[in-house]
Amino acid sequence: MSASALQREIRQRKPFRTPAQEAVLGLLRTTDRVRRALAGVVEPRGLTLQQYNVLRILRGARPRGLPTLEIAARMVEHAPGITRLLDRLQAKTLVRRQRPSLDRRQVMCRITPAGLRLLAGLDAGLQRADRSTLGMLSRRDLRRLIVLLDRIRAAPVRSIKGEHR
Repeated sequence: MSASALQREIRQRKPFRTPAQEAVLGLLRTTDRVRRALAGVVEPRGLTLQQYNVLRILRGARPRGLPTLEIAARMVEHAPGITRLLDRLQAKTLVRRQRPSLDRRQVMCRITPAGLRLLAGLDAGLQRADRSTLGMLSRRDLRRLIVLLDRIRAAPVRSIKGEHR
């Protein structure tokens, strides 16, 4: 049996234990490739991908803004340090936070005009990165990929901590 493309790519001589293992490793390898392409656009502008994601979320929530925990819930990648992320964005004057007078426990976050300008300057580069990472797929392939990824994310993940076989 000949080596799969992933086996050759990661220079693995032995076959994968299961197709699921190969798929998981392929997904991780692909995620890394996409992440590097996107980071290559945002990092030269002084942002991390997580900071970009917060700005993108807040741009979509204009003009009302969102509470901190709602931003965390909408993040593409889990971000345990959402307050620190917002601190850094506020220090760069890209977001503004305020406590509403009616509920002092809640902090509302809004993107600033500087944040909007920064995102506008990133949009074309990010579209090029999208095309460079997925442009080899047809519209039909992309729709099928989206369906498969949705199925994976929708399935319950049972805990495997401490499980031995």
